[in-house]
Amino acid sequence: MLDAHAPIAAPPTLQRSRGAASVRLGPGVGRTALRGLVQSGSARAFLPRVHGGPVEVYFLNTSGGLTGGDRLSLALDLAPGARAVGTTQTAERAYRSTGGAAHVSVRAEVGAGAHLDWLPQETILFEGAHLVRETEVALAPDASCLMLEAVVIGRAAMGERPMRPVLHDTRRVLRAGRPVWADGFALDAGVMAQAGAPAMLGGARAVAVVALIAQGAEDAAAGVRALVPEAGCAVGVSGFDGRCIVRLMAADGWPLRRQIARILGHLRPTPLPRCWQI
Repeated sequence: MLDAHAPIAAPPTLQRSRGAASVRLGPGVGRTALRGLVQSGSARAFLPRVHGGPVEVYFLNTSGGLTGGDRLSLALDLAPGARAVGTTQTAERAYRSTGGAAHVSVRAEVGAGAHLDWLPQETILFEGAHLVRETEVALAPDASCLMLEAVVIGRAAMGERPMRPVLHDTRRVLRAGRPVWADGFALDAGVMAQAGAPAMLGGARAVAVVALIAQGAEDAAAGVRALVPEAGCAVGVSGFDGRCIVRLMAADGWPLRRQIARILGHLRPTPLPRCWQI
């Protein structure tokens, strides 16, 4: 009697989230107004009622986080003269990947004389996360923007110390089609193995960059340097040729968040979006 061999079952195909949200803003009665909204899958965008100040756009990933194979696309389009704040309703979470990377794309078009504050809340990396994110802002010749990106490597209050997250995070700002600022941040197991080295993370578990790209932005650098620093948060500031770039490092997300709030409070004439809860 011949032995029968059961066929080897193929590994199950896991469901992955897909989301896209695009918001177009233009002139309204006395202020910027919604002119177009497209959303699908796990991505949502909504505009809360704001009394005074620019229009606020909140993006939300309803899947609750990102893991390998997920794809999320967010877009903002500001017509000439529009002013708006783009943010996320909560911190984004990148969870352990069982294969492949989660991909996030953020694109913004800022028309003539318009201004965008892109101020997403922090991204939290969990053990084994794999995230690739690209952010690009295209400015008209006389447009401006204020950008923030913050990353927290594990939740200190929960005793988390991820050692194998993978992150490839790039940002670009173009003016009239030409790059005026580009920045990147990468993490992997090799970096984390040397995370205490001064040339690496210097022991930090939370990092951020704030970039103001506008005519005369370099003049803001002195004021940012003069701010009272948050305990446990290191800050470096540079100002040059229409740019003010601020880099922050901290052992935990909370002092980083508080220092970011101080800096944005100095660079912006209006309070942070309410979802920030500082």
